Amino acid sequence: VVVGIDRMRRLSPRWIRSSVAANGKNTGQLLAPPRLNTAKHFCHTRLQPYLSKAQTMYDALVIGCGGVGSAALYHLAQRGLRVLGVDQFPAAHQRGSSHGQTRIIRQAYFEHPNYVPLLLKAYQLWHDLEQEAGCSLLRQTGLLQIGPAAGTVVQGVLQSAAMHGLRVEQLSVRAIGQRFPGFCCDAATCGVFEPRAGLLRVEACVQAHIQRAIAAGAEFRSDVSVLNWHSDNGVATVETTAGSLKASRLVVAAGAWANRLLADLKLPLTVLKKTQFWFATSQAAFAADAGCPAFLFETPEGVFYGLPQIDSRGVKLAEHSGGLEIADPLNVNRALDHAELTRVGTFGERYLPELERSLTDHAVCMYTMTPDEHFVVDRHPNHANACFAAGLSGHGFKFSGVLGQALADLVTDGQTELPIAFLRSARATLQPAVDGRMN
Repeated sequence: VVVGIDRMRRLSPRWIRSSVAANGKNTGQLLAPPRLNTAKHFCHTRLQPYLSKAQTMYDALVIGCGGVGSAALYHLAQRGLRVLGVDQFPAAHQRGSSHGQTRIIRQAYFEHPNYVPLLLKAYQLWHDLEQEAGCSLLRQTGLLQIGPAAGTVVQGVLQSAAMHGLRVEQLSVRAIGQRFPGFCCDAATCGVFEPRAGLLRVEACVQAHIQRAIAAGAEFRSDVSVLNWHSDNGVATVETTAGSLKASRLVVAAGAWANRLLADLKLPLTVLKKTQFWFATSQAAFAADAGCPAFLFETPEGVFYGLPQIDSRGVKLAEHSGGLEIADPLNVNRALDHAELTRVGTFGERYLPELERSLTDHAVCMYTMTPDEHFVVDRHPNHANACFAAGLSGHGFKFSGVLGQALADLVTDGQTELPIAFLRSARATLQPAVDGRMN
């Protein structure tokens, strides 16, 4: 019987598709192979001990199931692969970079116009996921970005908008005050409003990707720490605290842990501690329901951003620039950092003067930075069956769906039609210079 099952499995790799119920237990769902339809007559109960052995080899394995990893798990499962996702923490946890209630999503990207095509695809994928999951993930609030007319932010937004035909509105200081009375601007600044921008409900996005991946036949295991991995003869072996796992393909989306799991690539990644703060408000001017947009300010003190009130926690504020470098992502001090609170609070007093000073909540997350602050998304140069995403540099969550699709393409087809060439690991800005410093 075992030999027969093994032969049938080789003839039809997706005959046995593992799935995990909501309670995390293996349901052992049997799917009849397309060429061996007699398999449906086998007794499920009597074959279960043998089936569990046959399931130890996965078509694909995803290390890290935060924003990008959960999306990769989803896209691989949608292709009918037997796929397993592992994470050292539960789904939508608070220990990495994909949490904190909300993230800004936008299209007129000041960081570089090359991101815009990926964002257009990302919007489509978020809307598709909303339809499939039956929940709201993306809320269009608009985004107000303010800074010097010749600064990085305003100039970058206008450049991306012009290059890709995106709708944005240029606003004077006076126009900003009339339209958005909660904000105060310096006389030397101006604003750009992007109406299609908004916010993503970050934890809900991660949960939706994992839940829909499971519905498509994937497995997800939390509380599994990856110790190391290697690939030989087209088989990736992942050593974990729960034992050894094997798969034909491997995706590494380890976030702040990428330095350890991709150590052989010597990527120049730096992990920064970042704190998000919520402040109470009774002012309608700061409520999303009253038309308050997400916002970002380029100031002499740094770049700060915020999201409007959507619940009792109030307005969310944080600093995008700066950050404290951390050596161990597992041991981050998550207590309230009064120095960070002072910096963010001072920004709030200056630019949102009507905002109340009562702190309602805070959350610590991590930015994994590259020297040029652009992502790294690529196939592993030494292992054709492995690919990775790393160094999202504090602005990657909005791309989760499209990067997950890109990784699924790379690890199954060896290439992708998505325009990610500018994010490859071999680019000059990631390579050491002659004197040992980074270019």
